[in-house]
Amino acid sequence: MREAEAAGYLQLAPKTLARWRWAGKGPNYSRLGAAVRYAVAELDIFIASGKIER
Repeated sequence: MREAEAAGYLQLAPKTLARWRWAGKGPNYSRLGAAVRYAVAELDIFIASGKIER
């Protein structure tokens, strides 16, 4: 799923995901050229890990 969709799924701002990628934290993602994509399974693992910082 795209960054905006993943942010909505996690109930976060898209900029939060961008900052987490820059900082090397957050859910695992794939980069396809310049595009960033998140797998639903990876988002679910991230949620289950309890690592969401609010």
